[in-house]
Amino acid sequence: MKRLLPILTLVLLASCTSHRHDDKMIFRYNESAGITTLDPAFAKDQSLIWGCRQLYNGLVELDSNLNVQPCIAKSWTISQDGLRYTFILRQDVMFHEPVSRVVTSQDFIYSFNRILDPSTMSPGVWIFSDVDSFSAPDDTTFVITLKRPFAPFLSQLGMVYCSVVPHEMVERYGKDFRKHPCGTGPFQFQYWKEGVKLVLRKNPHYFEFDSESHRLPYLDAIAVTFIVDRHTAFLEFVKGNLDFMNSLDASYKDEILTLEGELKPKYADRIDMVATPFLNTEYLGFNMESASILRDRRLRQAINLGFDRRKMMKYLRNNIGEPGVYGFIPRGLPGAAEEPLCEFNPEKARQLLAEVRKQHGTIPTLKLSATANYLDLCKYIQQQLGLIGLDVKVDVNPPAALSEQVAQGKCDWFRKSWVADYPDAENYLLLFHSPNCAPEGPNYTRFKNATVDKLYLKARRTTDEHERTELYRQIDKIIMEESPVIVLYYDEILHFTHKNVKGLRSNAMNNLDLRHVKIL
Repeated sequence: MKRLLPILTLVLLASCTSHRHDDKMIFRYNESAGITTLDPAFAKDQSLIWGCRQLYNGLVELDSNLNVQPCIAKSWTISQDGLRYTFILRQDVMFHEPVSRVVTSQDFIYSFNRILDPSTMSPGVWIFSDVDSFSAPDDTTFVITLKRPFAPFLSQLGMVYCSVVPHEMVERYGKDFRKHPCGTGPFQFQYWKEGVKLVLRKNPHYFEFDSESHRLPYLDAIAVTFIVDRHTAFLEFVKGNLDFMNSLDASYKDEILTLEGELKPKYADRIDMVATPFLNTEYLGFNMESASILRDRRLRQAINLGFDRRKMMKYLRNNIGEPGVYGFIPRGLPGAAEEPLCEFNPEKARQLLAEVRKQHGTIPTLKLSATANYLDLCKYIQQQLGLIGLDVKVDVNPPAALSEQVAQGKCDWFRKSWVADYPDAENYLLLFHSPNCAPEGPNYTRFKNATVDKLYLKARRTTDEHERTELYRQIDKIIMEESPVIVLYYDEILHFTHKNVKGLRSNAMNNLDLRHVKIL
């Protein structure tokens, strides 16, 4: 590894005008949102998850089709009652330098108890809320016992929070472990100047091999920059100074894409674009505990029917994503609605508004709270609802301020999104379970429905996949009828790479898997 160090120094000090230095492959991407920690216990945002994914492993992982696959655990069994999970660990997984020792089952007990420790204050503590105990019969056997069965639990263990960490480094650095990361992943920590650049180098002892018995990863290093302005980052990508660009921004979407969502011809000869469904539901939520007239279900239903999502997606999103005409559960997950539930119907919307006015009189101006990134969508909805007789004011807020206001119940109507933590419809429906009301939980609408609560708890307990799917579908239908939320669209991931980048893998959770990437 000594030969690589001066190469990486060049990467840090010089402009990244080439991805190769002395035939070393260096993958470069920008993270506009920044990275605040490389401790997996706090990896709650995409930027943090992507960084930690390169450094750490867990018991299991999700593949490109969101199926659970072995990782550090080479196999596992689940007891018939769904309560006991027994994992058999690989014996060739080493922690990075300077720890440089084999991972054992005791390391998982330490790592998971660290998440549960109140002093850690990990946002991932909820994953283990149903856990009764952890045990390690020997160095390669790890057992998790649940208090009650929960079928999605295995996929939850694929989250970055559940990565294994060495107690030696955590105890040595304490809270500063965030900037002295040590895991088992395909890359290991090299350099980080916060807000400027992060460099990770190849782990020469990584335990995975390709189908031809070549050790992964192929890349020699990853270099991450932190250009805040997305349009500037786009220009860097176009110039070839970045190898990869994720998703789409309003500042450049019309420059690179047609209205139909295709790559424009002037870029097609040098850039590849891959579109993947994204488990992210963008929605408008209503505070069901407010004193606003929006508590009238007919008004919420009228809004739901009163704007054309298909037109919105074409002209404002370049057809990236799918119009939200089904339910809250995104398409592709078992339990999602099979037929549209809320197509554009302005005549029905006007009828509902007439009923509301007959009972309440004049409908006052409605305030929709959003952030600047979604102003174009909200303005479109404002214009469309004006055509059916509703006066809407769009209130623009900083992201952090809006999140706090929504959590505290200070917004009657707001824009929000939900990105899946794990690939199961339960993760979406928990937003409507009464005990999860904000600020303690993610039920930001403060929706309460006894039937939904009953069906939700029944679905969590059942281990029969078909029965769970039908229960999810029933819950989703009730939610759409009650309309505490209005689904805008189901998002889509766009990954842009230069044509010399090969082997990039992802999935509907927007994973960034660089293990098989080569730069030709």
